[in-house]
Amino acid sequence: MTGVDSLNPFWKDEVLVSLRWEHYPLIEQQHYGRAWMIIQNHLGLAENTLDAYGRALQDYFVFCQQHEIDSSTARRDHIALYVHDLRLRPNHGAGGLSNATIQQRITVLRLFYNYLCEEGLRHDHPVSHKGIRGLVPRQYSLPWIPSDEQWLHLLDVVRLESLRNRTMFALAYDAALRREELCALETGDIDPSRRLLYIRAETTKNRLARVVPYSAATSNLYSNYLDYRRQMSRARGGLFLSESERNFAHPITIWTWSKVVRDIAQVAGLEQFTTHTLRHLCLTDLARANWDIHDIATFAGHRSLQSTLHYIHLSGHDLAAKLEQSMSSIHAWRTTTLTEVLL
Repeated sequence: MTGVDSLNPFWKDEVLVSLRWEHYPLIEQQHYGRAWMIIQNHLGLAENTLDAYGRALQDYFVFCQQHEIDSSTARRDHIALYVHDLRLRPNHGAGGLSNATIQQRITVLRLFYNYLCEEGLRHDHPVSHKGIRGLVPRQYSLPWIPSDEQWLHLLDVVRLESLRNRTMFALAYDAALRREELCALETGDIDPSRRLLYIRAETTKNRLARVVPYSAATSNLYSNYLDYRRQMSRARGGLFLSESERNFAHPITIWTWSKVVRDIAQVAGLEQFTTHTLRHLCLTDLARANWDIHDIATFAGHRSLQSTLHYIHLSGHDLAAKLEQSMSSIHAWRTTTLTEVLL
């Protein structure tokens, strides 16, 4: 026996609580798709990662159903057809999904077919690790960050927000927090006496805990928010609470925070601004302040320096200043040597 049928009965019952099968009905119906999702769940993947995997595989199964393809025996040309379909899909008014989104979808397929090969259901792999590059060449684009003028205009909009939103905004920038890390903060994760923030491993993207400082300005906001929070609830747990009538005093969700930031961006006329922009901006500012790349990686919680390099975005003005400084030094050296040799 293989897959789910070979597992203990408690396995099925336990995962039915946490896996939202209503979001991926075709996976639930497909024996090995269901088994693969259960395994991912018990590997301890973050909830958002697990959901992203499920939605990606569900999308692929829908495609296979529409084109009468057996997903368990799909060939490489079928995968190529799926990639072609992804490239043509409308995306917020533009044609085709982003390169990063397509890369994510294909990565999920690679992991799924890894499982089928390991189970002995097939001997060839339609999406090998090296094959991904041929299917979807990876593209790297620089992250967008606001100019100084745009930043000040944005702050004018944020100033009108609630105390909770202002505190979250400041803390997200100060500590370069991911959206999930910010919303998962608990009352015990902050040491106000030393202005330190503890990011628990289970809330991070790569399961890497870290301790980061935050500024005095954010500390004042946090102190005021804590007084306000006590009026909503004195219970320990989630730090940032919902202010809506439906979920009053429950921990804020990532979707609520995304909506808050999206509304701020629209009012400010900066549609490119997202919850992740604050993290981009913080890491860029640390680079501008001449922080060592290893220190920035530690601050960001990156295992790989390559990841840190993708986040650091120096503006054209910064690069021009560095070039001018370097060329001035080189020019002075060349002038000196010319003088010494020719005179």
